[in-house]
Amino acid sequence: MKSLKTAIIASLFVIAGLTFPVGGAQASLTARANHDHIKIDFFYNGSEVSVRGIQDPGVDLIVKLTSPDSNQDLKKKGKVSGFLWMNVGEIKFDNVPNLYFAQSSKKVDEILSKDEQDKYLVGYEALAKRAGVSPVASPEEKAKWFDEFVKLKESNKLYFVTDGGFTTNPDEPGKGYYMKFQWPYQAPPGDYLVTVYAVKGGKVIEQATSKVNVEQVGAVKTLADMARKNGAIYGGLSVLVAILAGFGVGLVFGKGGGAH
Repeated sequence: MKSLKTAIIASLFVIAGLTFPVGGAQASLTARANHDHIKIDFFYNGSEVSVRGIQDPGVDLIVKLTSPDSNQDLKKKGKVSGFLWMNVGEIKFDNVPNLYFAQSSKKVDEILSKDEQDKYLVGYEALAKRAGVSPVASPEEKAKWFDEFVKLKESNKLYFVTDGGFTTNPDEPGKGYYMKFQWPYQAPPGDYLVTVYAVKGGKVIEQATSKVNVEQVGAVKTLADMARKNGAIYGGLSVLVAILAGFGVGLVFGKGGGAH
């Protein structure tokens, strides 16, 4: 009788656990990139990366696509003698990604607190706080040069932050979402990380990740490896190709020509 009572109590706990999960409803956020392996060949001119998955109803989303952090040195331009624009030194940026995309279902400031933005590195302001910029004499100068850095990256299509652009599919279990990034040809080979954040009440309540690998293949990879490992051979080959190309152009445009 005692064992039967114990079994009944255990069964009730199991039923209660299934009906009322500890900590609330189970989250179901997922993320999947359509192109997890982008190949760079002679015909490569950028690509398109879409991200889709499942989200819980009632949450907002932020999708972030980044490269690993790196240190980057850029030339600093200034006026010399009052009118000549020239390189006047270098400025170094530490702990900054070479590529940074962030897209949210609503304006980030409306759905995510500043502390959470800093914690998860969402938005340019969070990137600026974490980045190192030198040499600078003041926080204002750091902010100025970081803004210039972002403008340069945006002009090369390697940085952007925006909102909207999500579509949903109510027929999928939970709530399906879909969005896409235009992948720039300027992005170098390497590994990139897609992170999707589910946001509610100003906080990130869950996140899911997916990876994208960009790789040179075929003749492009062969030439890149040659340039890196055998610079002299690559340089000689480049000169030879240039000479042959010039000779070919001369033959084409020299036909039928003569002194006038």
